[in-house]
Amino acid sequence: MHFASYIFIGFVLALVTLYYVLPKKTQWPLLLLGSYVFYYYAGWKCLLYILAVTVITYVAGLLISKNKMQADAKIADMKAREKARSQLVKDDPTFAESTEEPVDKTARKLYKEKQKKKRRHIMAVGIILALLILAVVKYTDFTIHNINSILSVFKISKRISFLNIALPMGLSFYTFQAVGYVIDVYRDRHEAQKNFFKYALFVSFFPQLVQGPISRYGDLSRELYTPHDFSGRVVARGLERVIWGFFKKLVIADRILPAVKVMIETPENYKGMFVFMVMMFYALELYADFTGGIDITIGIAEMLAIPVKENFERPFFSKNIAEYWRRWHITMGTWFTDYIFYPISVSGPMLKLSKWSRKHLPEKMGKRVPVYLASFVVWFATGIWHGASWNFIVWGLGNFVVIMISQELEPLYAKFHKKVNTERNALTSTSYKTFQVGRTVLLMSALRLFDCYRDVPMTFKMFGTLFTTWNWNLLSSNAMLQLGINRADYVILGIGTLVLIIVSIIGRSGSVRDKMEKKLPMPLRWGAFTILVMIILVFGAYGEGYDAAQFIYNQF
Repeated sequence: MHFASYIFIGFVLALVTLYYVLPKKTQWPLLLLGSYVFYYYAGWKCLLYILAVTVITYVAGLLISKNKMQADAKIADMKAREKARSQLVKDDPTFAESTEEPVDKTARKLYKEKQKKKRRHIMAVGIILALLILAVVKYTDFTIHNINSILSVFKISKRISFLNIALPMGLSFYTFQAVGYVIDVYRDRHEAQKNFFKYALFVSFFPQLVQGPISRYGDLSRELYTPHDFSGRVVARGLERVIWGFFKKLVIADRILPAVKVMIETPENYKGMFVFMVMMFYALELYADFTGGIDITIGIAEMLAIPVKENFERPFFSKNIAEYWRRWHITMGTWFTDYIFYPISVSGPMLKLSKWSRKHLPEKMGKRVPVYLASFVVWFATGIWHGASWNFIVWGLGNFVVIMISQELEPLYAKFHKKVNTERNALTSTSYKTFQVGRTVLLMSALRLFDCYRDVPMTFKMFGTLFTTWNWNLLSSNAMLQLGINRADYVILGIGTLVLIIVSIIGRSGSVRDKMEKKLPMPLRWGAFTILVMIILVFGAYGEGYDAAQFIYNQF
């Protein structure tokens, strides 16, 4: 049961109806039941994985919270006893000679550090066990493949058999969400959830299972368990967001998908200009597919009066790749920053390395070494999170290299910008900003070729044909009509893309829905969305049985 299917639409409509019809006290249990029914459709065995991750992280959170409460109580008791004893000594100096030694600040500090270390061990065990499930399921066959390749290099005939474990839907997303919860409990950002079923709902909240966002407990729990009254406006706004998501997915992403498949499945027939077309087509497909799915997720949650974090902020208007990644898959980026980059940056070994590098290397380089090393780990993790294959790892490290080069060249950029800005004031012009945006789109699209071809040598080979195979004349021939889509498809894609761009431009100064709500009467607003629904029904691209293609990020 995936988002772009009739059974899912029926499931959501039934769930939203029951959510507001049944007593309010049943709302969050209904969501839990609905989430597990949704997940059951992905395969009953998948339930074992999500239950295992839920139990492990729930217990870890409880143990950490329990230890913290006990430690705080004992420290408070130690302080009270010390204060009382000090008062008695003050009143009667001979009292100190007839009693045991007082508990001083040093003893309290040692006790506090000991308990914190214990909590850190609990956190580590919980995280390791949860990530171990992800690692075994997602990366075992990848590891076996690489071991077998090494054995082959040394001409050793023995081979290790693959496990061929099917990847459960959303495993990476809910595992990271649960791990983040444990870390936040350890950091004392919130108390552990004592009700197992409420915590299970946080991990399994069904709109997020397919492709995120990766929510934080402190954000999602504020409304997830709260009873909500029915509001026609709230449901309507959520439905508007869902409709917009289906437009992106069915009218744009799934329509351009056949052309992308044709060009990447037989790459030897589509070199040169076609590689550029793959870059542009796949960028559009991925954006429309992923953001469309997130729109549906946020819209469904909004219909249930549960706010979910935004995951995109017009990424293709970014002027550099670092900015792009602050706008694309925002919750994943902040997750890696908060739970990997910063802990590594301030860890003991990294602080020692920082001290050593500043002493033995040039000052500027010495300061950057720890930051770049932490960034390397983050981008390696980002790559392998997207998939257990070398193309994703190289893609992640490619982003790292480009961002690091940009940062190293920042002083030169600043001088250039200052000079040009003084001479012609060109840097504030629309033309230069357009150049920066175009450059970012091309760089990101080029890096995404590793995602398209799924083979590192093939990707470099195909990218090279951009400069060695001069077949750009085919742009004006019938070759473009032999990619599985016809002239009508190109017209629909062109209009749909133009609509996306216009909506994005309008959205730069605030929510488009808010503007429509303020400036358009309700009949006109709903008339516009009714037309959008008709466009989806008439021009949506459907497969066999009128079933849409699965979302790209579902595979991660």
